Amino acid sequence: MPIRVQSDLPAKEILENENIFVMDESRSIHQDIRPLQICILNLMPVKEDTELQLLRALSNTPLQINITFMKMNSHVSLNTSVTHLNKFYNTFDELKAYKYDGMIITGAPVEQLAFEEVDYWEELCGIMEWTKSHVFSVFHICWGAQAGLYYHFGIRKHLLPEKLFGLFEHRVMNRKVPLVRGFDDIFLAPHSRHTAVSAEDIHACGELKVLAESEKAGIYLCLTKDGRQIFVMGHPEYDRVTLHNEYMRDKGKGLPIALPEHYYTNDDDTIRPNLQWRAHCNMLYSNWLNYYVYQETPYNLDDIGASVRA
Repeated sequence: MPIRVQSDLPAKEILENENIFVMDESRSIHQDIRPLQICILNLMPVKEDTELQLLRALSNTPLQINITFMKMNSHVSLNTSVTHLNKFYNTFDELKAYKYDGMIITGAPVEQLAFEEVDYWEELCGIMEWTKSHVFSVFHICWGAQAGLYYHFGIRKHLLPEKLFGLFEHRVMNRKVPLVRGFDDIFLAPHSRHTAVSAEDIHACGELKVLAESEKAGIYLCLTKDGRQIFVMGHPEYDRVTLHNEYMRDKGKGLPIALPEHYYTNDDDTIRPNLQWRAHCNMLYSNWLNYYVYQETPYNLDDIGASVRA
């Protein structure tokens, strides 16, 4: 799939070197099709890494996608340069007049705080409310999923006794739902979090359907019955070495951190980890784009308000 981004976005050159089709603006304007409009609210600290991971995951269908990056106005990012943010990101105030086929709300390193203690929580609530009339399908990741479940359904998160950290098996619960079409019965996905949402609370919510669950990691994937809200509790977009880098960072700081489970061969952190979850990550994003965005969104984006839940 051609991903359309600004010509000088740093991730563009990396993706092209990986033989991923990335289209710049000058080429895309000559194609007589309506590309999908996808907005990414990037709440991760090192935004360039997340940009690359998500663009890679979105690159596996024949659809053309226009990517818009959103940043919070009420939070100052300390791990990404101001130059990068000003050049490639817009605030909610700058984008709220537009409508989008789909939106991704990423995770964030604030999970040990109560939602209301996060400095941009009020702004995020405004964005999640805005999605009801301006975005056709929203894909929430990790803390973003916990925040979405809390805001939309009042489902609370709780602190885990120790960090859930590693690569875990998940079982598909309902193979007939298009979001997991093509998945194996058992698949792997990375997790890195200190909090969780109770499986019982999600199962008890009549508006949600569980699609994949893990004995150790809990519910991994659920969605609303209309498919407009999708919640992924882990990080399928993570690169091969993302967990390794997190582990080495915390270890280097002397923080209490265990080896990521089921990640290193023989638990040897000197051995390059095997990449064992990329295929299912690509399939998850491709299924979302195809079955929940492309197949369902009105051709005229102005009609989204009438199509999306009130």
